[in-house]
Amino acid sequence: MAEKKVAGYVKSENVIWFVVASLLIGFVAGVAFGIYKSGTIVDPHQSAPAAGMDVERQQAIDMLKAQTEKNPQDVTAWIDLGHHYFDANLPEPAIDAYEKALAIAPDDANVWTDLGVMYRRSGSPDKAVDAFDRAMTIDPSHEISRFNKGIVLFHDLKDEKNALAAWESLLALNPNAKSPGGQTVRELVDHIKEKHEN
Repeated sequence: MAEKKVAGYVKSENVIWFVVASLLIGFVAGVAFGIYKSGTIVDPHQSAPAAGMDVERQQAIDMLKAQTEKNPQDVTAWIDLGHHYFDANLPEPAIDAYEKALAIAPDDANVWTDLGVMYRRSGSPDKAVDAFDRAMTIDPSHEISRFNKGIVLFHDLKDEKNALAAWESLLALNPNAKSPGGQTVRELVDHIKEKHEN
């Protein structure tokens, strides 16, 4: 699913994936459903990867922090700082950086989506859903936020009805939408509906 490039949004990868093992009993055992942003897969039944800071990333963070101290209105620096914290699995400072970026430039659907992923990772699924909703308000064609909202509703909040609604809204935009594991969203929705008919 290709995303539009947004000015100031320099992260080239669009998805962070986590595996929802056994999303439904008997359905896609071993197939991954994930939250979009980068290319790592995290099993939700395991703890998140250990926060790690290699020398290069720490230097980039230090440089970006100095840049934001010098120019607190530098939205690109705040976004980049958030991405570095995101990739180091440090949700709280990532949230802080993304929120500062959004206080300056609130109409970036991609940053709202990244913020939602970080809210989820920090244990705040309701805030994650709110962030994904904000992304969709800004860009009604934003597919990633719709998919992510369904995952958080289904997996974290156990709200199957609204998860289906989120995924069906994605299918209305893109009937061929696929999960990170390659399974179509249509197959997921149909399987959940079939489960209730039996």
